[in-house]
Amino acid sequence: MTVKKTQQEPTAKNNTNKEKLSTKEIKELMGMGRPTYKRHRGAIKQK
Repeated sequence: MTVKKTQQEPTAKNNTNKEKLSTKEIKELMGMGRPTYKRHRGAIKQK
């Protein structure tokens, strides 16, 4: 019985084309700084 070796996909460590993101861009991607809303007595209000 022979076992075939499959090609492994490159992991993040092996990725040489890393994209440099600034702190501002990272926060924007995470959704920080966006308006947040909350229900208060049935009405939706901005926090």
